[in-house]
Amino acid sequence: MLHAIDSYRYSPNLRSFGMMPIQSNNSINRSVLRFVHGKKALLLSYLLLICVPSTGCNEFSFRKSKELEAPKEEKFDSTKLIRDVAVPTGQQSIRVEAVALVTQLKGTGGDPPPSPQRNKLLSILQREETNNPNQVLASPDTALVLVQGFLKPGIRKGDTFDVRVRVPGRSDTTSLRGGFLMPTELREFAVLGGAIREGDLLGMAQGPILVDPSAEEGANRIDATRGRILGGGRSLMDRSLGLVMKPESRSVSYAALTAKAINLRFHSFQQGIKKGTATAKRDDYIELDVHPDYRNNIERYLQVVRCIPLRESDSKRKLRIDQLSQQLLDPITARKAALRLEAIGKEGLETLREGANHQNVEVRFYSAEAMAYLGDREAAGVLAEIARDERAFRVFALNALAALDDSYEELRDLMDVASAETRYGAFRALWTLDSFDPFVRGEMLGGEFSYHLIDSLGPPMVHATQSKRAEIVLFGHDQTFVTPLVCEAGPRIMVHSNGGTEIQVTRFSPSLPDESRIVSTKVDEVIRAIIDLGGTYPDVVQCLQEAYDGKALQGRFLVDALPEAGRIYDREIAEADREWDKPSKRKKLAEEVDALEDELASEEGESAEDEEEVKTASWKNMLHRVNPFKRSSEDEEGEKAFLDEDELELDDELIEEDSSTADE
Repeated sequence: MLHAIDSYRYSPNLRSFGMMPIQSNNSINRSVLRFVHGKKALLLSYLLLICVPSTGCNEFSFRKSKELEAPKEEKFDSTKLIRDVAVPTGQQSIRVEAVALVTQLKGTGGDPPPSPQRNKLLSILQREETNNPNQVLASPDTALVLVQGFLKPGIRKGDTFDVRVRVPGRSDTTSLRGGFLMPTELREFAVLGGAIREGDLLGMAQGPILVDPSAEEGANRIDATRGRILGGGRSLMDRSLGLVMKPESRSVSYAALTAKAINLRFHSFQQGIKKGTATAKRDDYIELDVHPDYRNNIERYLQVVRCIPLRESDSKRKLRIDQLSQQLLDPITARKAALRLEAIGKEGLETLREGANHQNVEVRFYSAEAMAYLGDREAAGVLAEIARDERAFRVFALNALAALDDSYEELRDLMDVASAETRYGAFRALWTLDSFDPFVRGEMLGGEFSYHLIDSLGPPMVHATQSKRAEIVLFGHDQTFVTPLVCEAGPRIMVHSNGGTEIQVTRFSPSLPDESRIVSTKVDEVIRAIIDLGGTYPDVVQCLQEAYDGKALQGRFLVDALPEAGRIYDREIAEADREWDKPSKRKKLAEEVDALEDELASEEGESAEDEEEVKTASWKNMLHRVNPFKRSSEDEEGEKAFLDEDELELDDELIEEDSSTADE
């Protein structure tokens, strides 16, 4: 039998069960061949029955559903990230609106014409059991207004937000200056089935209205009938972020694995109990709480979350860190590498520290930024230097410093620089870091606004806000007004001085005797006198604006002078600047300029000798008078105007970038 089997050679022509035997030259019994061939066919059939998976036996599977099937290990490469299986959701702001009543208008209000808005407000007043609601609406001291606010992603119950107020088009109201918005319920509205439907109660709003100080009732009625209430809205809901699983990754096990990976990286302690930030709610949705370290930078939090690996062994993580360390030193890939090292956590710090000491500005910045969110003190000095010198990275550097507990000294020093946006940005960062710090704590003046006196070595500056919260900051507490001075602080308060070292602040009232305060020319004393006489935050801002316009302030008066995102960092220009900053290059440039000055002065002097104007022909003197390459302080700092007419949409709404854009 063995001899018979060994005597076979197999043809390369394959049939359904395998191979066709070819007879050898030896004479073999046919019965033996049939027996052997039958055994071989039976063996091959048995092997195929075992190896080929059945397609019709799913009813015998012990799996109850596809969702419960555990993901196979080989699906998860060590570099597979959460961004590969899920996308963020809940990043759009919710708009809340209302029809409301404004009071205390001092005769600039009016009776609204018949309209659905009037009917809505009447029903609200009747529900509140207001006496004679029609008479209230007809008063010249009241006005019907439309109120609008936005609940941003991640907002918590009790958080405040700005509220916009405007008068409808067909209204007799001429100005909202000095007005007060009565308590107002804010809801979400939508058009469904051809009718306007209102949603649940999501917020409340009230407070004094801030109107553009330069707006006049007759000249610019639109500006005078619009305003804001800084921090006047209060959220009644929590807004969580979320991750939606991609269609190919929608399963209970995938969602659980994704939440587990996030919780290994991000967790916090609530009442002493460790709790992760991610909760798998469904097979296609994960609820995501904002980690405290990223409370003021939700967009970055989502970017880091999406860079977290789903599953990775220690050995593979070390290999990936080695790869990221090389990418970190390349300015083109430094941002992506820094985010992924930040997503790894403390294990990526050593690599990031190497990047923070790199000679390239981009590499240093992205490395230090990631280090700050990981709580590394070594990032503070690098970020402070970049915030001071690099406009394109300034806003991000200050945000990172605000998230770093040990950045007090660096932020304090930045308040002494010349740049207004850097000084105020550093103040805001330090206040965000610790609002009870004695240096920035300030006081609530008259219950109207937050008032801060900063002992700064920089040039004098007064800063006010038109967003987030009512606030005035004096950089240099010894600032004084220049007299003579005449300006208004609202419709009832006058600030004036005929010269000298005293200023009179007077309140006029039709029903009460006039009341005055005599103070020195210090800006601080004048502000306190206005509040003492019943003035509001908008009144103080109006006084400061008019004084600045009249050249009566020693320094600048700025509104919301914060650095902005979106500035372009040009690598070629930056490299050229660093090249010319070298001492040898500066010396060579100075010699060339001196030679050019001498040549021009000589040529122009010869042509001007007949008219005896040689001294006016010096190019050097002309350079001292005009420098066409230097922008004015107003242009450089970009002063903000109150309530821009074209600003109709929310300007700070978070927009999700797709993965390719984020990587770039």
